[in-house]
Amino acid sequence: MSMTSRGDNQDDQQSTAAAGAPPAFDVEFDPNDPDQVKVHYNLMGWTFEQRAELAETLAERSVPHTWEGDELIVPEAIETDVDAIFDELEREIGPFPVPLLDDDDEGEGVTEFDLDDWSKNDIELLQQSMNEAEIPHRWEGRTLVVASDAEHTVDDLLDAIEAGEVASLDEDAAAPDGALNDLYVNADRLVRDPTDASARRTLLALVPDLSPNAPPFGLAIRAWAVIVGNAQALHGLLDEGDEPVVVSTSAEELRTVIRPYV
Repeated sequence: MSMTSRGDNQDDQQSTAAAGAPPAFDVEFDPNDPDQVKVHYNLMGWTFEQRAELAETLAERSVPHTWEGDELIVPEAIETDVDAIFDELEREIGPFPVPLLDDDDEGEGVTEFDLDDWSKNDIELLQQSMNEAEIPHRWEGRTLVVASDAEHTVDDLLDAIEAGEVASLDEDAAAPDGALNDLYVNADRLVRDPTDASARRTLLALVPDLSPNAPPFGLAIRAWAVIVGNAQALHGLLDEGDEPVVVSTSAEELRTVIRPYV
C-alpha cells in the first residue's frame, strides 16, 4: 500500500472534493476544515493508468476524497474502507511503488544512481523490480534516489538487469507466489525449533517446486540460485530425518542468504 499519514491542517492548495457519499460513507468531509482529521496517501511514482483506475474506483463508490498534488486525502473515519480499496487494486493492477519521502533523506542519507544511458525497457523493468521488492525510492529525471542503507541491494539489482538476469513479468516460469517469504519464515522457525512439524511440512512441499532458473520477479537469477541450493540442502536433511542440530544449522544458512531480500 502507498505511504499514508494523518493531519488536521491543510496548506492553501487547489483541491477538488468528491461529491456526496452513499450511506456506506455517511461522513461529512470538508477538505478545508482544519479541525477534521484526515488521512494522506502518497501516490508518488504511480503511473497515469494506476491513478486513473483509482480515481474511477473512488468515483464509482462515491468515496469522499480530495487530491493535493501526489496525495489522496480522505477523512479518517473511512480509512479502513479506503485501505481495502488499495488492497483490492494492488491485487489487480499492482504492485505499487513505495515512495522515498523527503523525511527519509535524514539519518543515513540517500544514494543516487544516474541512469541516463539506460533504455526505456530497462527502466521499466527496474521500476517493476523496485515496486515488487518494496524498496522506497523516487525519480529525479533519469536519476534514481534510494536510502543509503538500500544502496547495495539496488546495486545488485542494477547489475542483474544489465546482465539480463532479472525475470520479466511476462515470463511464464516463475517461483510460486510468496515463495521467498515462505522460505524465510519457515527457515527462521527451524532455526528456533528444528523439530517444528509445520515448518518441516511446508518446506518439504515447497522446495521441490522451486527452480534455480525461475526466480521471483525482481530477484537476480544468481541470488535465487544460491537460495534454492540452500533450500534443497535443507530439504534433503528434512527428508532423511537428520539430527535437529544439523537441521538448525542448515536452516540458519538458508535464512542468512535470504535475509537481504526480505
